[in-house]
Amino acid sequence: MSTYPQFETRAEHLTKHARFFEYTTASDPIGSGIISQVPVKEFGPELYQSGETRIIPLDISKELKTDYPASSPSLLAHFIKIRSGETVNTEPHATSELYYIIGGAGRTEVNGEAIDWKEGDFLTLPAGSSSRHTATEDAAIYYITDSPLLHYLGVRPAEARFKPTLYTAEQAKAKLAEAADSPDAHLRNRISVLLNNDTFDQTLTITHVLWAMFGIVPPGSNQAPHSHKSVALDFVAYAAPGTYTLVGTQIDPVTKEIIDPIRVDWVTGKAFITPPGLWHSHHNESDEPAYIIPIQDAGLQTYLRTLDIQFQHYGGKR
Repeated sequence: MSTYPQFETRAEHLTKHARFFEYTTASDPIGSGIISQVPVKEFGPELYQSGETRIIPLDISKELKTDYPASSPSLLAHFIKIRSGETVNTEPHATSELYYIIGGAGRTEVNGEAIDWKEGDFLTLPAGSSSRHTATEDAAIYYITDSPLLHYLGVRPAEARFKPTLYTAEQAKAKLAEAADSPDAHLRNRISVLLNNDTFDQTLTITHVLWAMFGIVPPGSNQAPHSHKSVALDFVAYAAPGTYTLVGTQIDPVTKEIIDPIRVDWVTGKAFITPPGLWHSHHNESDEPAYIIPIQDAGLQTYLRTLDIQFQHYGGKR
Protein backbone atom coordinates (compact mmCIF):
# COMPACT_ATOMS: atom_id res chain seq x y z
CA MET A 1 0.00 0.00 0.00
CA SER A 2 1.31 3.50 -0.89
CA THR A 3 2.27 5.74 2.06
CA TYR A 4 1.91 8.87 -0.07
CA PRO A 5 -1.24 11.01 -0.47
CA GLN A 6 -3.63 10.03 -3.21
CA PHE A 7 -2.52 11.02 -6.73
CA GLU A 8 1.04 11.79 -5.49
CA THR A 9 3.99 9.69 -6.61
CA ARG A 10 7.08 9.13 -4.47
CA ALA A 11 9.05 11.58 -6.64
CA GLU A 12 6.33 14.22 -6.32
CA HIS A 13 6.23 13.69 -2.54
CA LEU A 14 10.00 14.16 -2.16
CA THR A 15 10.27 17.21 -4.41
CA LYS A 16 7.09 19.17 -3.68
CA HIS A 17 8.81 21.55 -1.21
CA ALA A 18 11.87 22.19 -3.41
CA ARG A 19 12.26 25.65 -4.97
CA PHE A 20 15.01 27.52 -6.81
CA PHE A 21 15.73 31.26 -6.98
CA GLU A 22 18.13 33.20 -9.16
CA TYR A 23 20.86 34.35 -6.78
CA THR A 24 20.41 38.14 -6.94
CA THR A 25 16.66 37.88 -6.31
CA ALA A 26 17.01 35.85 -3.10
CA SER A 27 20.46 36.55 -1.61
CA ASP A 28 19.21 39.52 0.45
CA PRO A 29 15.79 38.57 1.86
CA ILE A 30 16.06 41.29 4.50
CA GLY A 31 16.66 44.06 2.00
CA SER A 32 13.91 42.76 -0.26
CA GLY A 33 11.41 42.69 2.62
CA ILE A 34 10.89 38.92 2.66
CA ILE A 35 12.27 38.83 6.20
CA SER A 36 10.73 41.47 8.48
CA GLN A 37 12.96 44.11 10.04
CA VAL A 38 13.53 44.23 13.80
CA PRO A 39 11.72 47.40 14.93
CA VAL A 40 12.75 50.04 17.44
CA LYS A 41 10.34 49.24 20.27
CA GLU A 42 9.82 50.72 23.74
CA PHE A 43 8.38 49.13 26.92
CA GLY A 44 7.68 51.48 29.83
CA PRO A 45 8.02 50.73 33.56
CA GLU A 46 4.25 51.12 33.98
CA LEU A 47 4.01 47.52 32.70
CA TYR A 48 5.30 46.18 36.03
CA GLN A 49 5.28 48.94 38.66
CA SER A 50 1.88 47.96 40.04
CA GLY A 51 -0.50 45.04 40.03
CA GLU A 52 -0.30 41.37 40.83
CA THR A 53 2.65 39.00 40.80
CA ARG A 54 3.21 38.02 37.17
CA ILE A 55 5.64 37.54 34.27
CA ILE A 56 5.22 40.01 31.39
CA PRO A 57 6.82 38.92 28.06
CA LEU A 58 8.05 41.80 25.88
CA ASP A 59 6.76 40.02 22.82
CA ILE A 60 7.09 41.32 19.25
CA SER A 61 6.40 37.98 17.55
CA LYS A 62 3.82 39.66 15.32
CA GLU A 63 6.45 41.99 13.90
CA LEU A 64 9.03 39.18 13.64
CA LYS A 65 6.48 36.78 12.11
CA THR A 66 7.24 33.95 14.54
CA ASP A 67 4.73 31.54 16.04
CA TYR A 68 6.46 31.74 19.46
CA PRO A 69 7.10 34.72 21.76
CA ALA A 70 10.24 36.70 20.90
CA SER A 71 11.82 40.12 21.53
CA SER A 72 14.47 39.52 18.88
CA PRO A 73 15.09 36.59 16.52
CA SER A 74 17.01 34.78 19.26
CA LEU A 75 16.05 36.33 22.63
CA LEU A 76 12.93 36.92 24.70
CA ALA A 77 12.83 39.67 27.33
CA HIS A 78 10.34 39.90 30.21
CA PHE A 79 9.51 42.01 33.19
CA ILE A 80 8.77 40.06 36.36
CA LYS A 81 6.71 41.56 39.16
CA ILE A 82 6.73 39.71 42.52
CA ARG A 83 4.86 41.03 45.51
CA SER A 84 6.44 40.54 48.94
CA GLY A 85 6.00 36.99 50.21
CA GLU A 86 4.84 35.71 46.80
CA THR A 87 6.53 33.44 44.28
CA VAL A 88 6.89 32.89 40.54
CA ASN A 89 8.29 29.79 38.88
CA THR A 90 10.39 29.67 35.72
CA GLU A 91 11.43 26.66 33.65
CA PRO A 92 12.15 28.05 30.18
CA HIS A 93 13.00 26.18 27.00
CA ALA A 94 16.43 27.85 26.98
CA THR A 95 20.17 27.38 27.41
CA SER A 96 20.70 30.73 29.14
CA GLU A 97 18.72 32.86 31.57
CA LEU A 98 19.73 36.31 32.81
CA TYR A 99 18.01 38.19 35.63
CA TYR A 100 18.71 41.83 36.49
CA ILE A 101 17.11 42.87 39.76
CA ILE A 102 15.44 46.22 39.07
CA GLY A 103 14.30 46.65 42.66
CA GLY A 104 13.44 44.77 45.83
CA ALA A 105 14.99 41.60 47.22
CA GLY A 106 14.34 37.89 47.40
CA ARG A 107 15.63 34.38 46.89
CA THR A 108 15.84 31.95 43.98
CA GLU A 109 15.73 28.23 44.66
CA VAL A 110 17.15 26.29 41.73
CA ASN A 111 18.14 22.62 41.51
CA GLY A 112 18.60 22.32 45.27
CA GLU A 113 20.50 25.59 45.67
CA ALA A 114 19.28 28.87 47.25
CA ILE A 115 20.54 32.20 45.91
CA ASP A 116 19.72 35.47 47.66
CA TRP A 117 19.46 38.60 45.50
CA LYS A 118 18.78 42.32 45.84
CA GLU A 119 18.47 45.49 43.78
CA GLY A 120 21.25 45.87 41.21
CA ASP A 121 22.36 42.21 41.20
CA PHE A 122 22.67 40.11 38.05
CA LEU A 123 22.00 36.35 38.08
CA THR A 124 22.53 33.81 35.30
CA LEU A 125 21.07 30.31 35.21
CA PRO A 126 21.91 27.52 32.73
CA ALA A 127 19.86 25.02 30.77
CA GLY A 128 17.68 22.70 32.82
CA SER A 129 16.99 25.24 35.57
CA SER A 130 13.62 24.77 37.23
CA SER A 131 13.46 27.80 39.50
CA ARG A 132 11.30 29.22 42.27
CA HIS A 133 11.68 32.98 42.86
CA THR A 134 10.30 34.39 46.12
CA ALA A 135 10.32 38.09 47.04
CA THR A 136 11.17 39.13 50.60
CA GLU A 137 10.10 42.66 49.61
CA ASP A 138 8.24 43.84 46.52
CA ALA A 139 10.54 43.02 43.60
CA ALA A 140 10.86 43.79 39.90
CA ILE A 141 13.19 41.92 37.53
CA TYR A 142 14.36 42.28 33.93
CA TYR A 143 14.55 38.71 32.62
CA ILE A 144 16.10 37.46 29.36
CA THR A 145 16.23 33.96 27.82
CA ASP A 146 17.39 32.54 24.49
CA SER A 147 14.21 30.49 24.01
CA PRO A 148 13.41 31.94 20.52
CA LEU A 149 16.76 30.65 19.24
CA LEU A 150 15.94 27.13 20.41
CA HIS A 151 12.42 27.31 18.97
CA TYR A 152 13.84 28.38 15.60
CA LEU A 153 16.39 25.54 15.57
CA GLY A 154 13.81 23.01 16.75
CA VAL A 155 16.06 21.75 19.54
CA ARG A 156 16.03 21.18 23.27
CA PRO A 157 18.92 22.12 25.59
CA ALA A 158 20.98 19.02 26.22
CA GLU A 159 23.32 20.17 29.00
CA ALA A 160 24.11 23.00 31.38
CA ARG A 161 27.06 24.92 29.92
CA PHE A 162 27.77 26.89 33.12
CA LYS A 163 26.82 26.98 36.79
CA PRO A 164 24.39 29.48 38.36
CA THR A 165 26.36 32.70 38.79
CA LEU A 166 25.63 35.85 40.82
CA TYR A 167 27.15 39.24 39.95
CA THR A 168 26.50 41.51 42.91
CA ALA A 169 25.49 45.15 42.61
CA GLU A 170 28.52 46.15 44.68
CA GLN A 171 30.94 44.36 42.34
CA ALA A 172 29.32 45.73 39.19
CA LYS A 173 29.24 49.32 40.46
CA ALA A 174 32.86 49.16 41.67
CA LYS A 175 34.12 47.86 38.32
CA LEU A 176 32.13 50.46 36.41
CA ALA A 177 33.51 53.20 38.69
CA GLU A 178 37.04 52.01 37.87
CA ALA A 179 36.30 52.29 34.15
CA ALA A 180 34.68 55.72 34.55
CA ASP A 181 37.59 57.07 36.63
CA SER A 182 40.21 56.03 34.10
CA PRO A 183 42.11 59.07 32.71
CA ASP A 184 41.20 58.16 29.13
CA ALA A 185 37.54 57.33 29.83
CA HIS A 186 36.32 60.44 27.98
CA LEU A 187 38.05 59.19 24.81
CA ARG A 188 36.19 55.90 24.72
CA ASN A 189 33.12 55.25 22.57
CA ARG A 190 31.38 53.77 25.63
CA ILE A 191 32.19 53.87 29.36
CA SER A 192 31.10 50.46 30.51
CA VAL A 193 32.02 47.01 31.77
CA LEU A 194 31.14 43.67 30.23
CA LEU A 195 30.04 40.87 32.54
CA ASN A 196 31.86 37.58 31.93
CA ASN A 197 31.67 34.02 33.20
CA ASP A 198 35.22 32.63 33.17
CA THR A 199 33.88 29.44 31.56
CA PHE A 200 33.63 31.47 28.35
CA ASP A 201 37.20 32.70 28.02
CA GLN A 202 37.03 32.84 24.21
CA THR A 203 33.96 35.06 23.88
CA LEU A 204 34.39 37.00 27.19
CA THR A 205 30.60 37.00 27.59
CA ILE A 206 28.22 36.30 30.44
CA THR A 207 26.99 33.03 28.86
CA HIS A 208 27.85 31.24 25.62
CA VAL A 209 24.84 32.99 24.00
CA LEU A 210 24.20 36.13 26.06
CA TRP A 211 26.25 39.32 26.31
CA ALA A 212 25.62 41.88 29.05
CA MET A 213 27.01 45.38 29.51
CA PHE A 214 26.68 47.80 32.43
CA GLY A 215 27.37 51.31 31.23
CA ILE A 216 27.32 54.93 32.34
CA VAL A 217 26.62 58.09 30.32
CA PRO A 218 28.05 60.95 32.42
CA PRO A 219 26.07 64.19 32.79
CA GLY A 220 26.48 66.56 29.88
CA SER A 221 28.16 63.94 27.68
CA ASN A 222 27.52 62.50 24.21
CA GLN A 223 28.68 58.99 23.37
CA ALA A 224 29.45 58.74 19.65
CA PRO A 225 27.62 56.28 17.39
CA HIS A 226 28.49 52.64 17.06
CA SER A 227 26.80 49.67 15.39
CA HIS A 228 26.82 45.88 15.63
CA LYS A 229 25.03 42.96 14.05
CA SER A 230 23.41 41.84 17.31
CA VAL A 231 20.00 43.09 18.49
CA ALA A 232 20.28 44.97 21.79
CA LEU A 233 17.55 44.58 24.41
CA ASP A 234 18.36 47.68 26.42
CA PHE A 235 17.28 48.42 29.97
CA VAL A 236 17.54 51.89 31.55
CA ALA A 237 18.72 51.33 35.13
CA TYR A 238 18.58 55.06 35.88
CA ALA A 239 18.20 58.27 33.88
CA ALA A 240 17.09 61.82 34.50
CA PRO A 241 15.00 63.67 31.88
CA GLY A 242 17.11 64.80 28.94
CA THR A 243 18.86 61.47 28.41
CA TYR A 244 18.20 59.65 25.16
CA THR A 245 19.46 57.39 22.36
CA LEU A 246 19.50 58.30 18.67
CA VAL A 247 19.13 55.43 16.17
CA GLY A 248 19.53 55.52 12.39
CA THR A 249 20.87 53.91 9.26
CA GLN A 250 23.49 56.43 8.10
CA ILE A 251 26.30 58.60 9.46
CA ASP A 252 27.15 62.08 8.22
CA PRO A 253 30.75 61.75 6.95
CA VAL A 254 31.71 65.21 8.25
CA THR A 255 29.98 65.53 11.64
CA LYS A 256 29.97 61.77 12.38
CA GLU A 257 26.40 62.19 13.62
CA ILE A 258 23.42 60.02 12.69
CA ILE A 259 21.34 61.32 9.78
CA ASP A 260 17.55 61.65 10.45
CA PRO A 261 17.62 59.54 13.63
CA ILE A 262 14.81 58.08 15.68
CA ARG A 263 14.98 59.41 19.25
CA VAL A 264 14.35 57.08 22.19
CA ASP A 265 14.02 58.98 25.47
CA TRP A 266 15.36 57.21 28.53
CA VAL A 267 13.09 56.68 31.53
CA THR A 268 14.24 54.84 34.63
CA GLY A 269 12.97 51.26 34.45
CA LYS A 270 12.25 51.35 30.71
CA ALA A 271 13.32 48.73 28.15
CA PHE A 272 13.79 49.31 24.44
CA ILE A 273 14.96 47.35 21.40
CA THR A 274 17.85 48.60 19.24
CA PRO A 275 17.78 46.79 15.87
CA PRO A 276 20.88 45.13 14.40
CA GLY A 277 23.21 46.99 12.05
CA LEU A 278 21.88 50.46 12.92
CA TRP A 279 24.03 53.27 14.26
CA HIS A 280 23.10 54.42 17.75
CA SER A 281 24.48 57.12 20.04
CA HIS A 282 23.74 58.00 23.67
CA HIS A 283 23.26 61.55 24.96
CA ASN A 284 22.85 62.93 28.47
CA GLU A 285 21.77 66.56 28.68
CA SER A 286 20.86 66.27 32.37
CA ASP A 287 22.93 67.01 35.47
CA GLU A 288 22.93 63.38 36.64
CA PRO A 289 24.75 60.25 35.44
CA ALA A 290 22.62 57.75 33.51
CA TYR A 291 23.02 53.97 33.52
CA ILE A 292 22.17 51.53 30.73
CA ILE A 293 22.17 47.71 30.54
CA PRO A 294 22.12 46.27 27.00
CA ILE A 295 21.56 42.51 26.72
CA GLN A 296 22.36 40.88 23.37
CA ASP A 297 22.92 37.48 21.76
CA ALA A 298 26.51 38.63 21.18
CA GLY A 299 27.96 35.59 22.93
CA LEU A 300 26.69 33.59 19.98
CA GLN A 301 27.62 36.33 17.49
CA THR A 302 31.16 36.58 18.90
CA TYR A 303 31.61 32.81 18.64
CA LEU A 304 30.41 32.93 15.02
CA ARG A 305 32.81 35.85 14.34
CA THR A 306 29.91 37.92 13.00
CA LEU A 307 29.33 40.62 15.66
CA ASP A 308 31.17 43.29 13.63
CA ILE A 309 31.18 46.20 16.11
CA GLN A 310 32.05 49.50 14.37
CA PHE A 311 32.78 52.79 16.11
CA GLN A 312 32.48 56.43 15.10
CA HIS A 313 34.27 59.26 16.88
CA TYR A 314 33.09 62.85 16.88
CA GLY A 315 35.39 65.21 15.03
CA GLY A 316 35.03 67.98 17.59
CA LYS A 317 34.80 68.12 21.35
CA ARG A 318 31.27 67.41 22.55
